[in-house]
Order: sequence, then structure tokens, then C-alpha cells
Amino acid sequence: MKIDMLVAGQPAVSVGGGTFERRNPVTGEVATVAPAATAADVPAIVTAAREAFAPWSQTGPNERRALLNKAADIMAGKADEFARLMTAETGSTGPWGGFNTMLAAGMLREAAALTTHIKGEIIPSDKPDNLALAVRRPIGVCLGIAPWNAPVILGTRAIATAIACGNTVILKASEMCPATHRLIGQCFVEAGFPAGVVNVVTNDPADAADLVAALISHPDVKHVNFTGSTAVGRIIGRLAGENLKPVLLELGGKAPLVVLDDADLDGAVNAAVFGSFMNQGQICMSTERIIVDEKIADAFVDKLAARAAGLPAGDPRGHVVLGSLVTEAAAEKIDALVSDAVAKGAKLLAGGKREGAIVKAGVLDGVTEAMRIYREESFGPVKSVIRVKGDEEAIRIANDTEYGLSAAVHGSDLRRAMAVARRIESGICHINGPTVSDEAQMPFGGVKASGHGRFGGQMGIIAFTDLRWVTIEDPHQHYPF
Repeated sequence: MKIDMLVAGQPAVSVGGGTFERRNPVTGEVATVAPAATAADVPAIVTAAREAFAPWSQTGPNERRALLNKAADIMAGKADEFARLMTAETGSTGPWGGFNTMLAAGMLREAAALTTHIKGEIIPSDKPDNLALAVRRPIGVCLGIAPWNAPVILGTRAIATAIACGNTVILKASEMCPATHRLIGQCFVEAGFPAGVVNVVTNDPADAADLVAALISHPDVKHVNFTGSTAVGRIIGRLAGENLKPVLLELGGKAPLVVLDDADLDGAVNAAVFGSFMNQGQICMSTERIIVDEKIADAFVDKLAARAAGLPAGDPRGHVVLGSLVTEAAAEKIDALVSDAVAKGAKLLAGGKREGAIVKAGVLDGVTEAMRIYREESFGPVKSVIRVKGDEEAIRIANDTEYGLSAAVHGSDLRRAMAVARRIESGICHINGPTVSDEAQMPFGGVKASGHGRFGGQMGIIAFTDLRWVTIEDPHQHYPF
């Protein structure tokens, strides 16, 4: 499939005419041929977004709402097309593609609902007869950089609230799923958004660093949001800081699922299976460390291993729960992590075997601090079980990571579970639920090396607007000189 970029509402190729290929991780066939934009393309792309900003920022909230709702309907109608593209480009299953499209359409509807909730306030002033206002205003051209693992959700999230607030957006598509991200842009075109409000740029992986640097440093780009790895997030944050631009970062995770000794075992196993193996464990919130009290560990691990062993894995075009990892290199990393853990004393109780880019759901019991998988974000479907003695050790292990995105605690005594949850360092924590959960209206983001800032609901308005102090004063007020 050959695609174009989206610039100023029109299909566009790169300045140099170059293209790159994205291959299906299962079959090796070419899935997409896309334009290979470089830094030379940046001026035209930014100009399109800048010129669209003035009229779009002055568009009434109900008109913006109607367009966003129309885009949501169009997106929902393309669920099968999104799922097909995701399977071809990233190796994900059809149900994951369907869920992505459903939640992304919901994000557009939530953004639509926000257009009349971009509010300010009147602040008491010490000056007589002075009316002091705090007013939220759109920022300008916003750059959104989205990843491949939940491409419709995260590509849409990079756009939706920003344009609801009156900004214009440049979406830098992931090199792993350019057609999927381009289709998001097409939804806005078909909904009737003015040209230049949403732009989509694609690039060869080799050109990513220079292209992103050129976009962030362009004086007309006013805000950056990035979802992806912590390693790249550090680079994005540094570039934004050097250019004095606000940045919203949602980065990697090493989510702990803590199972206390009074937990409902079947409920905890259900949550662990879902959080660990949905989308092959390639979600920033994926359960990476299952921390279990030793009093119930044997029973829990037996149930978890049996469930994992029964999950079908294979070609995502078939009836499977686990499809492909995004690349064979990602699967090879899982091999290395498992080999390291087993060599240092862990027991592989289920799965962990791979065929090409497909890895079966696996459970490693007896993981310790000496093993790579204890600290490294695996982003795959082999999960660590860490046995602990009591709540204090569970909390210590849960916090023994540079990351802090999502977490979960399972226990029957809710006051005790809440006490444990309060001490876990994460932006998100679910009690008696999975670590993987998302709703468009929730404040989504992490702490520590998992980033800063929040997407979602009112927090999204804060992220994508500037706060301006405005006064209306007495022209005849007294001055001291």
C-alpha cells in the first residue's frame, strides 16, 4: 500500500521525493510505502499549520464540537480498515485494532465535549474597580509524536484535545505504522476540518532525529507532546527545553501488580493475565512485575502459569490471543531476557518460546534483582513473578524502578490495599483491577522516568492551553508619580 502525507488538507510527498518501506513483521512483505520527509520538509508543514491557526482559534466552540463529533463517527466507521492496517504494519490482532478505534473515537467525543469547558476565572484584585481575569487561550501549532503500539488511540490522543482547544497540530507518524496514522488524518479531512488544522508527516527511521529536531526548533511550533520510550523522551525533553517550549511526555513503564496475602486469587490472576498479555505486553501500562506475597505465591503461580499456557499465539490474522511483536528484534530481546533470568535461577513455567516475531505467553517465577528483566522494560509477553514477605517488601519492590506510570494492588481488605497503593510511586494505580486501563476523560500520565504532564479531560485543557492574565481597569486610577 502506498500512501501520501497530509499537509494543508492535501496529499503530499516529501521534498526530495524519497520513500521508505514498512514491512509486515510476520510475513516480511511490504505493508506500506510512505513518503520519507526530512528537515527540508519542515518549513512547508509548519507554515500550513501556522496559517490555519488564526482562523481555527477563532472558530466557535460548538462548530469545533460538531466537527470533532463528525470525525469520531467517521473514525468508528473505519474500524475494520484501522484493524487491517494495524495487523499488517504492527502484527497486532483484530480485536486490538477494534478496541483502538473504539477508544480513539471516544477520545474525539470527549474532546468535543471539552470545547465549551475551556474556562477562566475572575481573581480578586487589591486595586479598586479592577477586574482581573485568568483566561485560557490556545497555544498555537502543536507537535504530536505518537508511537506504534496503540496507534489509533495514541495518534488520536496527540491531536484531539489540542484542536478542541483551538490549536492546530502536526502529527509525526510512527515509522512502524505510517498508514495507520495517516488514516487518522483522513478522518479529519472527511469530517470537513479546515485545511492545515491537522497535518500528518511520515519519515524514514534514519531521518527521525533530524526531522524531530527541526520540528521542535522551528519558532512557529509552540508545544510538543510525545508518547514513547523513556530514552527518546529524554531527547525530546532536552530539545524542547533548549527551545523553551512546553512538553507533555508519556513514557515507558515497569508496572507492578501487587498481590497481597488476602487477595481474591482468581480475580488477581484474571487481572494479571489481561494486564500482562494484552497486545503481547506491548503497552506502556503492561504488567511487568507480578509481586506476590509468599504465603499465597504457590497457588497464585500455578493458576497464572496454567492460564498463560492456554493462550493461543500465532499469525494475528487467525483466531489467536497473542499476535506478533512489532519486529523480530523485539522478540529476540525477550529471548535474551529469558535466557539471562533462567541462567540466574528463575524458572520458566510457561511459554517464552518464539517463532520469528511471535512469542508465546510466558511466566518467569523467582525473578530477583540480579536479573535484567527485573529492571528493563521488556515490552513483551514474558512476565516476572517476584515473591515477597509482607506488605513492606512488596512496596519496596514495587518502587524499586526508575519508572512510575501504572500499578495495581489486589487485596480483600480495602483499607490495607489503599494504604499500600498510597505508597506506590506511580501516576496511576488500580485496586483489584489490571494495570492496563484507559478512559478518555481520566488524567493519564506518570511520574519519575515515565514522564510528566497529563492527557485527558480537564487536565488535557491545562496541557494544551496557555493561561493569560487580563485586567480591565479604571483609566483614571491614581499613580504615585
